[in-house]
Amino acid sequence: METKNKVAVVTGAGGTLCSAMAIELATQGYKVVLVGRSIEKLKVTEAQIKAEGGICVCLTADVKNLEQVQKLRQEVLRIYGRCNVLINGAGGNQPDAVTTINHYEPVELTADNTERGFFNLDMERFLDVMNVNVMGTVIPCQEFARDMVEEGGGVIINFASMNTYRPLSRIPAYALSKAGISNFTQWLAAYLAPAHIRVNAIAPGFFLNDRSRKLLLTPDGGYSERGANIMRQTPMKKFGEAKELLGCMNWLIDDEKAGFVTGITVPVDGGFLSDSGL
Repeated sequence: METKNKVAVVTGAGGTLCSAMAIELATQGYKVVLVGRSIEKLKVTEAQIKAEGGICVCLTADVKNLEQVQKLRQEVLRIYGRCNVLINGAGGNQPDAVTTINHYEPVELTADNTERGFFNLDMERFLDVMNVNVMGTVIPCQEFARDMVEEGGGVIINFASMNTYRPLSRIPAYALSKAGISNFTQWLAAYLAPAHIRVNAIAPGFFLNDRSRKLLLTPDGGYSERGANIMRQTPMKKFGEAKELLGCMNWLIDDEKAGFVTGITVPVDGGFLSDSGL
């Protein structure tokens, strides 16, 4: 697959998973645009790419802000030209949009509640999660697909989740947003097919990063209660590593090997979805 002079835009490129994807794309010869809100995190990815002789640039933007993404696109056009591959990896959750209990308990309706349940979730933080995960995918698609239309084709990869298939306990906003990503991926794939733009999604299982490490592991390196529950339902009995997403990404961006593939969400989950828990 010819990659010379092709441009890949990776949002969330300072994170564990998308930094690995960005480095892989640069290794293949793409000119990679590293996008995130923290220039410090992006610089770490940039250093790794440039140490291996790759080409990249760091640009900061809030992907849920239309004006900022419009400016981002113009800057990419100025520096490298039209986007050929878009990886929508930016996203996240908010602590105040996460319940501290797995099911309804009367205490959440009391004035002196000590638990956070559905009835006392912070709706502003709930909306923040929806915005960053949903609009933070929709807006970059709307902007950078314009370049792909003019270029005669392109590839978009969105980030779904295990929550796309099963609403995991305690994280309703995140689950709702990630279910929406799969549906939007299908819709956009059908809409952009006449423009020769393929749109797919990857649904990572449980991978360790700075945030999840605190939730899934104990200080001594063992499993937390939630981590142990995940491991019990993961047939491969391990957490994923960022490098284990790269094969799926490489397949989806390859117009020869995946040229007839669009509108799908691919789980990369160690078998998590295959195990009923029984």
